[in-house]
Amino acid sequence: MATIIATNAQASGTIAVTETTLTGTADTFTYKGSVNQLLILRNATAGALTPVIDGAGTTTIAIQGVGSIDLSAGYSVGSIAAGAVKCIYTDTISKYLVGAIAITGGTGLVATLIEA
Repeated sequence: MATIIATNAQASGTIAVTETTLTGTADTFTYKGSVNQLLILRNATAGALTPVIDGAGTTTIAIQGVGSIDLSAGYSVGSIAAGAVKCIYTDTISKYLVGAIAITGGTGLVATLIEA
């Protein structure tokens, strides 16, 4: 289990960025809706990976005109090819980030959490 530590990008000058290599089993980070967060996932492995981000408190949400949507399986980032990078603005997936957050299926991904 790896904990992704946020890098504060509001400092002036050159900022040292914290990177965390994921283990694939319950890797975690803290979602803060009060700041702009970007979760960057870089695939440093030789094969494609498909991580899933899941908050323990996520179940279903009701959307007017649509009905109930089950979010309990988590947010699939989709396939990240070897050497590729994906970036997620965490506010856009906030409904998946309720409770303790776990990232699975990402063994070998290098994660960076930027807060601005």
